[in-house]
Amino acid sequence: MSPRCSCRSVAAPLFLTLLYVSLLLAGAGIFWALESETEQEHAQPISQTKWDELRNRSGMEPPQLEAFIKDIIEAYKTGINLQQNATSVLGKWKFAGSFFFCVTVVTTIGYGNLSPSTTGGQIFCIFYALVGIPLNLILLNRIGQWMSSWVHRCSSVLGKRLSRPRMAKALTGSCALGLGLLLFFLLPPILFNSIEDWSYSEGIYYAFITLSTIGFGDYVIGINPDQYYPPWYKNVVALWILFGMAWLALLIDLCIRFLKDCDDICQCCGIRTRKETEELSDSSQDSNLQPVLQEPTEKVEMSSNSEDVKPEIDD
Repeated sequence: MSPRCSCRSVAAPLFLTLLYVSLLLAGAGIFWALESETEQEHAQPISQTKWDELRNRSGMEPPQLEAFIKDIIEAYKTGINLQQNATSVLGKWKFAGSFFFCVTVVTTIGYGNLSPSTTGGQIFCIFYALVGIPLNLILLNRIGQWMSSWVHRCSSVLGKRLSRPRMAKALTGSCALGLGLLLFFLLPPILFNSIEDWSYSEGIYYAFITLSTIGFGDYVIGINPDQYYPPWYKNVVALWILFGMAWLALLIDLCIRFLKDCDDICQCCGIRTRKETEELSDSSQDSNLQPVLQEPTEKVEMSSNSEDVKPEIDD
């Protein structure tokens, strides 16, 4: 291996590491600048004066009040609504809620708003995830390949009709991108706006955080006790998550193919330029050698002619 190749093999990972760390530092600084002030504003009402006022009105001592608040938080986590006069159960562990929880497990979204509390449920969740996550990856890969095959089939048919395969490939890729954006990012926020009472921007934010499997848990469907949720709602959202993640896999595959095509084009251009330079150098060398090779032949011809002429003169 030449020293130049070894330097490149070291420089590329070092550059990626520096870029990765720089991205993390830049993101941390931006989020700190955007969210820190708002956090302080939200924390300001819960000051020591408010805490003292709550303690005076309730007549509880600080340890009792802290225990009471913890009980309220735990009750909310288990699905009990204490906001109304009569307590009601949110029904997180009904069949629809359990099905949606299974989707968040196998897709590794993990919102964090719902988790098993029993020992049996926790142990079963471990083995269920060990089986479900690989199966989900295989299924998403197959669905992505199926979508990709349809895109390439449409591209080949359109390329034959237009007699321009590159244009057909770009057109079908753009259509797949636009249709996916419409079905998985632009239309679902309208549903979330009507059922969850979220804004359109919040719906787009939830769609991206969910389909990218980030899953912060700040926006989760079906947890507002004041909202009415149709029975089909969580099942439809679960299917949207499945096909949306498959579409993202298709999009990543198209991006990889595009980058590979660009790399092939660059390599072909590099090979052509290399061949052209070699041909130019060869032609220049031939042009330089040609007069040198021609001079002795001319001398030989002249000498032969002179020898032929001399005998004729003697005769």
